[in-house]
Amino acid sequence: MHQAIYSSAKWESWGLEFRPAIPEGMPLLFDDDLLFEDSNGSRPVNVINRWACELPTNGVPAPKSWLYYVRTVREWLEFISEHGVSLFDSRTRLKGVLGSYSVYRARGPVQHRFAASTWNQNIGILAGFYKWAAGEGFAEAEPFTYRQGVSAFAGQMRRGLANQARRRQAKPHVTIKYLDEGFSDLFLKGLAGLDPNGERDLAYRGRELTRNAAVGRMVVSSGLRSQEFTYLLVCEVPALPSRRTAVPVSFPVPEGRVLV
Repeated sequence: MHQAIYSSAKWESWGLEFRPAIPEGMPLLFDDDLLFEDSNGSRPVNVINRWACELPTNGVPAPKSWLYYVRTVREWLEFISEHGVSLFDSRTRLKGVLGSYSVYRARGPVQHRFAASTWNQNIGILAGFYKWAAGEGFAEAEPFTYRQGVSAFAGQMRRGLANQARRRQAKPHVTIKYLDEGFSDLFLKGLAGLDPNGERDLAYRGRELTRNAAVGRMVVSSGLRSQEFTYLLVCEVPALPSRRTAVPVSFPVPEGRVLV
């Protein structure tokens, strides 16, 4: 299977009466024999190309996104073809190969693995493709199973269908890369078992409060990256002088040197 970027340059020499209605810069797929139809009718690449040409009017106006969308469906087609499954096969066969594809993208060769966010994005593209194909009469089944889901936005609850093939992703509050200035103080007080006013929180049930607060202050004051802090050894923590001093203490870490 080959992929090329469409250009209408010199289209007059193609023996056509009118310029082809194909968006400029659209990625198109071709089989090795360069045929789009055979005795079985329209080939999968022809259907994918037709879907691709409708992307600009189906919520995907960016040319860079066209490449990603087409590549996603192409890689899915290449994978299932290796397992003897066609693009518009029965639901049972499509669901079966989807399970293999999920494992391949999660535990297969490192260069082909997907993070949860990338996998979910690919699943969304494939689900959209199959819904389009079903609406156009090309597909009678899709590999995905849906369940009723509830989401909250702007204080309003919304019900919809959730794709079961999606992977769980960490919530934004557990992927914080930095703390705002106002929040860092609250964070350190929480580690020490204190309330926002700096008073002891009697409802707090944490352990090792002094240690937690000390480590938290060290990380905040030194500016250690999360990876540097995660693999920090006790022997790598510099000894502090016997008396407090305004002179910074050198804090060597693998990625560089941080002054505290």
